[in-house]
Amino acid sequence: MSTAVSPDLRRIWRGARVPLALLVLIFVTGAVLLLGRGEQAHGALEPGSFEPGGAHAVVELLKDQGVAVRTARTAAEVAAEAGEDTTLLVTSPDLAPAKQFDALRERAGDVVLVAPGQATLRDSLPLVHAAGRNDVETLKPQCTVAAAVAAGEVTLGGIGYASPGARSCYPGGDGGGTLLQLADGGGTTTLLGSPAPLTNARLADQGNAALALRLLGAHPKLVWYLPSVSDPALDDSRRSIFDLIPDGWYYGAAQAFVAVALLALWRARRLGPVVTEPLPIVVRAAETAEGRARLYRRAKAAGHAGETLREAARGRLRTALGLPRDADAQVLVASVSTRTGRQANDVGALLYGPPVPDDPALVRLAGELDDLEREAGRT
Repeated sequence: MSTAVSPDLRRIWRGARVPLALLVLIFVTGAVLLLGRGEQAHGALEPGSFEPGGAHAVVELLKDQGVAVRTARTAAEVAAEAGEDTTLLVTSPDLAPAKQFDALRERAGDVVLVAPGQATLRDSLPLVHAAGRNDVETLKPQCTVAAAVAAGEVTLGGIGYASPGARSCYPGGDGGGTLLQLADGGGTTTLLGSPAPLTNARLADQGNAALALRLLGAHPKLVWYLPSVSDPALDDSRRSIFDLIPDGWYYGAAQAFVAVALLALWRARRLGPVVTEPLPIVVRAAETAEGRARLYRRAKAAGHAGETLREAARGRLRTALGLPRDADAQVLVASVSTRTGRQANDVGALLYGPPVPDDPALVRLAGELDDLEREAGRT
């Protein structure tokens, strides 16, 4: 008896479960880190946050000056609150829905954007471009913007911006102003390269509070817009995760698949050929035949069993009649007919007839084949 040594599903699972567990752990850890970073970014400049990156202090300062502060997390809430007597502060402009962002800017009197990225510049401020990135440090205004001149030195930095005709303040080491103000209809749009002067940790430094009050308190009402990824207005602009995957990742995945396939083929060849192993006990041939017959019966394979009986009978008849093992049907039928005296048609139907339909027909076939072999064996 031969024993297969190729791995079954259980052995494959035992060998693969540790790498799979590590892979799942890596993905889960990455997802947690990404979610954690996203939640942290969303928590920055929260009006009610007392954390160093929050903005509770500046909100309370604005309220003390008589400014009504309204917090909005969706474009619809901004549209309901904003008006000509309103300053609109957008803490994360790149998360705001691009199709509605321009309309929201037009509704407000003045707009302040905190660290807008390339997406916002491309879609809403095409004349503005990023001009380097600077360290957050104490900077002098070096411009004529009233809010900057009144504030004097402030803690600013981050992204530098440049645009034709715009007033640029607080230049950084890499060029561009970390505060850029553009005339926008009847109001202004101000870009801050960093949220630092508005945070709880930096508000009391230098002229940060003065700058914040003049930029955000120019109107009696301030809409503090914290764009959220759950904003229904983003549904039309959302892309699937597959659209966000770079093309190089697909190429790398294809290479990894080819490498794994080649490794599997290499490992499969190392298993070697099938080997034989002596049985621990001796099984009688009759028991093997009975077991095989039971399997045929359970599978209702009477036709297949009948063909097996016919093939065995044909082999024994060729031996008994002295015919070669590859003798064709015509030679065998003629020889059996001559030896037994039966009609050739009857012998052919018995040895090469159609499949038997059921078990009773199989039993009859077995008896007729035995009779034919006995007759052919007589000298």
